[in-house]
Amino acid sequence: MGELIRTIKGEPVVRTVPMPADTNANGDIFGGWVLSQMDIAGGVCAARLVRGRFATVAVDSMKFHRPIAVGDLVSLYAEVTRTGTTSVAVHIETVVTRRERAEEIMVTEGTYVYVAIDDEGRPRPIDG
Repeated sequence: MGELIRTIKGEPVVRTVPMPADTNANGDIFGGWVLSQMDIAGGVCAARLVRGRFATVAVDSMKFHRPIAVGDLVSLYAEVTRTGTTSVAVHIETVVTRRERAEEIMVTEGTYVYVAIDDEGRPRPIDG
C-alpha cells in the first residue's frame, strides 16, 4: 500500500518523539496521545488568528492511517481551513519519520474546531 503524502506546506507547528509510557496494550502509541498532540498543534495555529482565549469544541473528522512507534520523530502540520464569526477550523496532519527510514509518512489527519471565548467562557467574535 502506498504511503500518504502530506498536503500542508511549511514547517511543522509541533515536533516531538513519543516514549514507551505513551504506548497502548499493543505497543503502538496510544491514540489519545496523538489526539492531544494534534489539539496542541491546532491550538497553536488557532491562537494566531483568535488572539485571546479559545476552547476546543469539536473534532470534525479524524483518520488514523498508520500506527506511530516509540522513537518515531512526530511532526504536526496545521492550517486554518475555515473561519466563522466566533470559530476557526484547523486541519492537522501528523507525519512521522521512522528511525530506520528517512521518508515522511502521514499517520493521522483531522480537523479540529476552536471557538473564541471571553473571560466568562462564552463565545465571542474573533477580532481581526
